[in-house]
Amino acid sequence: MSSKSPEAFRTISEVSKDLSLPQHVLRFWETKFVQIKPIKRGGGRRYYRPEDVRLLKGIKSLLYNDGYTIRGVQKVIKENGTKKLLNNDIDNKPFTEITKDNNDPLTQQSYSKYSINETKRKKLMNVLDDLVKLRKNLDNK
Repeated sequence: MSSKSPEAFRTISEVSKDLSLPQHVLRFWETKFVQIKPIKRGGGRRYYRPEDVRLLKGIKSLLYNDGYTIRGVQKVIKENGTKKLLNNDIDNKPFTEITKDNNDPLTQQSYSKYSINETKRKKLMNVLDDLVKLRKNLDNK
């Protein structure tokens, strides 16, 4: 973040830079998430409060890291509220981690139903490695 106080309001360009997101994405998210309410001053200039920035970080994490769709994030916010998302900040594991009960026979059946052999798993891991390398190359440009 910039040298501003943590409680200071941020412009859309500052938030865009801090979150590594284009400004148009932030404006689009305002239309999809009613919880994002920057203060608008003369000329429509947006000022984001610290809680707005934390909420945007949480939304970004769910969308980009956890693979949620916009509708999925809307559902998470509706079910859990923004306070929980704000408190978790970027660590949104309670929304995305599956708790395993290894003693549950239904769970064991569903795991064996979707298991893959070692050859397919290795192929998928190679594809994942390639995608990670491509993403790093794109980030470095």
